[in-house]
Amino acid sequence: MTPLAPSPLSPLPPLRPHRIPADGLYEGPRMVRRTPDGWTDRPYERFEVVPQGAVLGAEIRGLDLSRPLTAELRAELNRALLEWKVLFFRGQHLTSESQREFAANWGELESNPLLAQGDTKEVVRFDKTAGAVPTFENVWHADVTFRERPALGAVLQLREVPASGGDTLWADMAAAYDNLPSEIRARIDGARAVHDYLPGFARFSPAAQLAPFQEEFPPVEHPVVRRHPETGRRTLFVNASFTTRIAGWTQAESDRMLRLLFQQAHVPEFQVRWRWQAGDVAFWDNRATQHYAVNDYGTQRRVAERVAIAGDRPY
Repeated sequence: MTPLAPSPLSPLPPLRPHRIPADGLYEGPRMVRRTPDGWTDRPYERFEVVPQGAVLGAEIRGLDLSRPLTAELRAELNRALLEWKVLFFRGQHLTSESQREFAANWGELESNPLLAQGDTKEVVRFDKTAGAVPTFENVWHADVTFRERPALGAVLQLREVPASGGDTLWADMAAAYDNLPSEIRARIDGARAVHDYLPGFARFSPAAQLAPFQEEFPPVEHPVVRRHPETGRRTLFVNASFTTRIAGWTQAESDRMLRLLFQQAHVPEFQVRWRWQAGDVAFWDNRATQHYAVNDYGTQRRVAERVAIAGDRPY
């Protein structure tokens, strides 16, 4: 027997008290847009663009990165970088010299004395074998935000890949900012946060190795929300490896807000995931993204080399 629906004249019982814990991720529809307001879509004439995600990530086909870039090709690649934020190139197999030369089209190269060096000081080498000390894996972060001028971007090449696992994910931090509740955006616009190399590196480096660099890398402040210097788009600029507190806030207020902001990179709608093959290259905009290297390949070997490009002072 079908139960009768409540009579519209009968009062409904009140709902019992209900709530979910505050300050978590919002579960529901996301507003995703790939480009800033005023962006004009134009076709790419010198290569093929194959989108890999909704808001970021595109494979670029038809280019040999070992060859010098013309000014026109460099400009078109830069437009693709601004639009897609991370570009992928299959099967390039670049020498370290060619990798440095490609990256240098975007500016001065930086070195990092805190990480293992490759062929030159501008090349950082991540060689993961059985028993190797972990580094910046399994944590969402943007590179070297503890510098006064954090990296503009980075060019990463996989020399050797495991048979399975070892993917890298990127998150669009402009989309992350756009989807924050309006009251949160109002609180953090204009706020500044402290960034320090110690929290990130202390996860895998002994104190004796880190102590000599304290004068070279003192804590710095950057805006919690930076404006991209080329697109003008607002981008969330705090990360779980290097951001320690929001300046001028109590520790409790700062910790609570940073926990919420760090979580934004975890939203799948803001992400792209790349399954590497040996010789692949990724070039990403460090001003607009965070990334996460997945260490799920056990005792298999994974070898990557990265060249980073010095950036500007965030504002």
